[in-house]
Amino acid sequence: MANSGLTTLFYLLILFAPTFCSSSSDFIQPECLKVPMSEFVSSLKSTIDTVQQVTSIVSQFAGAFGDFRLSNAISDCLDLLDLSSDELSLTLSASQNPNGKDNSTGNLSADLRTWLSAALINQDTCNEGFEGTNSIVKSVVVGSLSQLTSLITDILTMVSQVPDAKSKGGRGGGKSGKGGNGGGHSGRNLEGNDHFPYWVKPDDRKLLQVNGVFADVVVAADGTGNFTKVMDAVAAAPDHSMRRYVIYIKKGVYNEYIDITKKKWNLMMVGDGMEVTVISGNHSFIDGWTTYRSATFAIKGQGFIARDMTFENTAGPQKHQAVAFRSDSDLSVLFRCAFRGYQDTLYAHSMRQFYRECQITGTIDFIFGDGTVVFQNCQILARKGLPNQKNTITAQGRKAPTEPSGFSIQFSNISAEADVLASLNSTPTYLGRPWKLYSRTVIMQSYMSNAIRPEGWLEWNGNFALDTLFYGEYTNYGPGAGLSGRVNWPGFKPINNSAQANNYTVAQFILGNSWLPSTGVKYTAGLGV
Repeated sequence: MANSGLTTLFYLLILFAPTFCSSSSDFIQPECLKVPMSEFVSSLKSTIDTVQQVTSIVSQFAGAFGDFRLSNAISDCLDLLDLSSDELSLTLSASQNPNGKDNSTGNLSADLRTWLSAALINQDTCNEGFEGTNSIVKSVVVGSLSQLTSLITDILTMVSQVPDAKSKGGRGGGKSGKGGNGGGHSGRNLEGNDHFPYWVKPDDRKLLQVNGVFADVVVAADGTGNFTKVMDAVAAAPDHSMRRYVIYIKKGVYNEYIDITKKKWNLMMVGDGMEVTVISGNHSFIDGWTTYRSATFAIKGQGFIARDMTFENTAGPQKHQAVAFRSDSDLSVLFRCAFRGYQDTLYAHSMRQFYRECQITGTIDFIFGDGTVVFQNCQILARKGLPNQKNTITAQGRKAPTEPSGFSIQFSNISAEADVLASLNSTPTYLGRPWKLYSRTVIMQSYMSNAIRPEGWLEWNGNFALDTLFYGEYTNYGPGAGLSGRVNWPGFKPINNSAQANNYTVAQFILGNSWLPSTGVKYTAGLGV
């Protein structure tokens, strides 16, 4: 069983974390909002009511048609509307009780903006699922979703961006900890780390450093564990767990589709290593799945951690969109994991996510979504797809300037697999393209091989988003890192000073100093190595 003292402490730390932008009363302080509190609450409540109304409209179409793709689109939409309802309700609850356990990072403004951003993008994902389906159903559903999108956009503009003065990520600050490598099927463990938020007391730090976060259950394909299927172990995990629930997955290839609901909080999956513990599937857009539902592995529950595993989609480039891993898990960590696919491999759909020492491979838009994400010390490799196809590594989906979302890639190796490197002219590779109007991606202190085209970035569709996107590069190196041949779009900005680059570090961009130490996963908080 997991160490109960460690996990209890973790939640006490969150519960009593200082809440910036809050008052001694149980209501949000004025500097967090640009409007009166009463207006903010009223808008949230009416928008939650609208979500329920739209859900009722979409529900009428469930099961009414024999079209597989349409059925999947409707199911997606109902799931995403349910997520939006939860995210809006969480925003309402935290606003009225800012000192409650819902304050995930201690920076209430950042938390509210994160949850509202997630609720905003859900409607776009609903819309996208109806591409190529019955036009009558699509027009009815899309019209209803447009109203909801407008309401959430308005609410997001009401929240001020308040800096977290306690999350400094300066040069050399916050290189923390090391992940453990324990052994034995019932005793996989994590080691503690040596970097903690300022508010963790010395005695509590000692408890957090105790070794021994042991597996609650074991999955083994050969029958030597508690379960032979990963999804069975997930189903057996407690709902809304207030402690870390650890599932150890022994070596093997698990051909199954994992969909972890929003009720499964604080799950941790530990494998036997990349390429050794593999979750494998092959759902794809061409075979009738929506992009969202094509995922081999999908997680919604908050606080998810996975380490030493591979997630793959083997559909191949001819099947177009085929997701290996999709996440809506806030404050989630992926450590020493591999993500294998072709188009749309890794779907960082929403919320704050951290990837460390991971391997990510694909062809078109193979890191995409509207999450607020940092990739650190990762290996990112483009693959050979269809003939005459262009590779794009990222397609970040920020649709409003008030969203906090974006991708930050730091200390990573960006290149391509051997067959691409051998014929660079036949498979050009770009750092990314703008999926949505305010797409934001920053690449810092990373190596780029000659697989990367001199232009660096690729248009999505003509001039779309070229003056509203933000693509930044900071002190990268290698034959593909030169800036002299880069695109001259208004939105492309070489970053020339550390102060600006620091905004996209772990400490600042995802407020990592407030929540990553408790996970036991090492990270670098700022620009220092």
